[in-house]
Amino acid sequence: MSVHDGPGIRTTLFLKGCPLRCLWCHNPENLRTEPSLSYTEKLCVGCGACAAVCPHGVHGFENGIHRLHHSACANCGACIAECLTGALKLYGRTATAEETAQLLLEDTDFYRQSGGGVTFSGGEPLLQSAFLREVMRLLKAHDVHIAVDTCGAVPWSAFEDVLPYADLFLYDIKHPDPEMHKKGTGAGNERILENLRRLHESGAPVEIRTPVIPGYNDAEETLLQIAAILKPYGNITCWRLLPYHSMAKGKYQALGMDYPMPETEMPDNTRMRALQQKLAAVCPIVKLSSDETN
Repeated sequence: MSVHDGPGIRTTLFLKGCPLRCLWCHNPENLRTEPSLSYTEKLCVGCGACAAVCPHGVHGFENGIHRLHHSACANCGACIAECLTGALKLYGRTATAEETAQLLLEDTDFYRQSGGGVTFSGGEPLLQSAFLREVMRLLKAHDVHIAVDTCGAVPWSAFEDVLPYADLFLYDIKHPDPEMHKKGTGAGNERILENLRRLHESGAPVEIRTPVIPGYNDAEETLLQIAAILKPYGNITCWRLLPYHSMAKGKYQALGMDYPMPETEMPDNTRMRALQQKLAAVCPIVKLSSDETN
């Protein structure tokens, strides 16, 4: 029932693994390619069933407090099967292309009635481009609209794998400066900008997405530089500004990870609208995430 990952009502499939390490990442469960064990403390009743079945000593109880040793987890899932309250969850599982396509096709009626479809997200879905290509091929046999949500930091060959089947790319541009991009994401933006140029040459429709991060890229000058990068590309259908939020903070805690931006506040609607209106003077296709989807 996703309505923000492309047109219409969509099913979004998240694939694990990502080449970037964005400080503001809101899907930390998908950074690693391996499954990730999550523990929600408020749901735990301290029954100890997980510790009794875990063969690797991941779970321990000290003075009634449940302690997890995430680094010892082998992702066997034994503890999850015993957790009746749902405090434990394993993010990630393997599946064939056929199984995946069949799951996604269950929502075909919603796609047809709303003009929606399937969006592949992550992590970075193009890290699994061969698998993705096969799933997309199976979906296209049923005329399903397909969008790929990508950070762009992958070899061009990954795009070539999926170009014949993709109807839309949701493409992140986070910062115009390579060094600042590296500070915020762990990698420069050179490959990302080159792949954007190649997508333009291919004629593929692209929606640009920029997470607006206070103190990092929210200055008008920085966003105007992004607007200048986008101006020559006629295949860009929309430039969408996404306000930073900290709603993933609980995920980090559940995964045993430190949250990288604990003091950052979400920009309010007034600030976001002011930025959008300022940028619209030079880039009329700029919108906020809350505005109507194309």
